[in-house]
Formats: sequence, C-alpha cells, structure tokens
Amino acid sequence: MLQRKDEEMYLYKFMTYYFRLPVLIRLLLTVITLMFLFGFSIHLIEPVHFPTVFEGIWWAFVTGSTVGYGDFVPLSTFGKVIGILLILAGGGLVTFYMATISAATIRREEEIAKGNTTFKGENHIIFIGWNERTRQLLKMMQTYQKKEPFVLIDHSLKQFPHKEHACHFVRGNPTSDEVLQKANIKSAAYAIITADPAKKEQEADQTSILTTVAIKGNNPDIHVVTEILTKEQVSNAKRAGATTVIRSNDFMGTLFFQEIFHVSTVQPFDLFIQILATQQFSSIHIPTNLIGQTFLEASTNFVSEERLLIGVIREDKMWVNPPFHTALHKNDQLLLLTPMT
Repeated sequence: MLQRKDEEMYLYKFMTYYFRLPVLIRLLLTVITLMFLFGFSIHLIEPVHFPTVFEGIWWAFVTGSTVGYGDFVPLSTFGKVIGILLILAGGGLVTFYMATISAATIRREEEIAKGNTTFKGENHIIFIGWNERTRQLLKMMQTYQKKEPFVLIDHSLKQFPHKEHACHFVRGNPTSDEVLQKANIKSAAYAIITADPAKKEQEADQTSILTTVAIKGNNPDIHVVTEILTKEQVSNAKRAGATTVIRSNDFMGTLFFQEIFHVSTVQPFDLFIQILATQQFSSIHIPTNLIGQTFLEASTNFVSEERLLIGVIREDKMWVNPPFHTALHKNDQLLLLTPMT
C-alpha cells in the first residue's frame, strides 16, 4: 500500500513537471517517446525486416512524418496494424508539432514588432523616443558599422520595422521600471533621451528629466545623454543624473544666426552637418612634450596623425581657435577633430 502511494506521488510530480514545460518541449518529448515506442514495437514484431531498434525508430519517424522513403516496410498483418496506428497517431502529432512551431515563430515575430519582448543583450545603447533625430542617429551608426546593439523605447509606435533598422523595440513609457527592465537597463552602456516633438517645450523637458531619473535609478553607472529644449531646465537635467545635456534649441539658434549673417560663400549649416557626419570631436590631457609650446607649434604635432587641434580647455573654460601664440599649460586639455572610422 505504501509503495503504491509512493508510485502515485512520483507520477504526480512527473506530470506536474511535464506540464510546466514549454509547449514546444512537451510536444517534442511526446513525439520522441511515441516514435521510440512504435520503433521498438515493430522491431519486436518483425525482427527480420527491422533487425535493430534504431531502424525501427527510423521507420517510425519516416512514416509518422509522411515522408515515406519505403526503405523499411512491415510485412506481417500485425506489423501493418502497427503502421496504421502510427499513421493515425504519430502522423497527426508530428503535423501538429510542425504547425505549432510555425505558429510560435509567427507569434514571436509579431511580439517583437509590437515591442512586447525583453532584450537579453549587454553593453547596448538605449534610445528614448522614435523621431527623425533617432532615425538619423541609427542610420549614421549603421553607416560607420558600429557593433553596439540598439534598443528603442517608445510609447507612440504600435509596430516597429526592426529588421529594417536592426534595432530591438520595446513599447511603453520610458519612466516605467517594468519597461526599462524589458530594455535590460541594468546592463546598458548608454541611454539617449530625445525630446518629445509632440509636446510643448516645458512639458517635453519635464518628461525628459523624469526619464533621466528613472534610468539613473535603475542603473547609476549608465552614461545618459539628455536633450533639453529650455535653458531653465538644464540644471535640473544635470541634477537628475544626466551625464551630458544637449541644448538643441541653443544649437539651432546659433546655426540660424550663422546662416543669416555669414560673410562668405560657405553655407554654415551644411558645413557643420558635414563635419558632424564625417568627423569626431575628442579631448585629451596635454602630452608632456607639448607643455610650454604655443598653440601653433602643438597643432603641427597632430597633423601627421591626421588629427586637427581646434581648441583648449583651461579651468573649465573652452577656447576654440585661440590665438596661435597662446602658450599651453600643464593642466590644459586639448580639443581635437579626427575623421570617423
């Protein structure tokens, strides 16, 4: 009596574990078990025509999948009955298994396009908001073959052409911890927050700052670049944890001024866009051998390295194109312009 209860308990645990498995795994295990039973049965019934269990299993898979090579065929009446049962039971099960795989693949593609799946990668770049700036940034990164994986978080898109842009899409509010966790925020390297063009400037800045707080709260070490539209909110964005604040309105206002009042045939807007698209800004601590040299003398040292010295950072002040006779100090940082690779 006790032994029977133990057997029932083991059976119950096995069935519980079995039905907790994903449906595709359960179907695969069922197909394999069924084919093994039919293959073993035909080997016992017709050991001459099916000399090994493996050949019986081979016949079961070939017959059950309706491929029908005909290299193994049951000859006895009982063997043919086994074949009929295999076609009725195994054939339907194999077909159902293949249909389930196809349906699961299609459903997975739909879930990815709708932004309902969780990103599993690491050291990725998260973009907040789908707009023309984000689209252009993705295009540039793909042009220069940047290998970092990209994740887009946006609440307005219903579907995203992830194959076209090679970007994982997560649909939802970027201030939500659940949405950020779907984007695997704890393993991300960068987060770029763009201002929502559908909102008023003040409201868009408040949303960007709140998003910055949410991101930093989930990953204090992440590098956050936040776009701010109003000058008054720059300090709040920095207090929220933004590593870099992009003041897009100040930038565009300066470009408009240059475009209107330029005194040469060069178009400042086109020129600056070309520089940003093909060149990269960087800063370095001044090398020991350049301390005491003039700005002009230091510039010639970088020419052979295909780098252009364009300015100096001294005591948190930036000098772009200072006078050539400006002497370089020990704690200076040099601003360089280098071609993108």
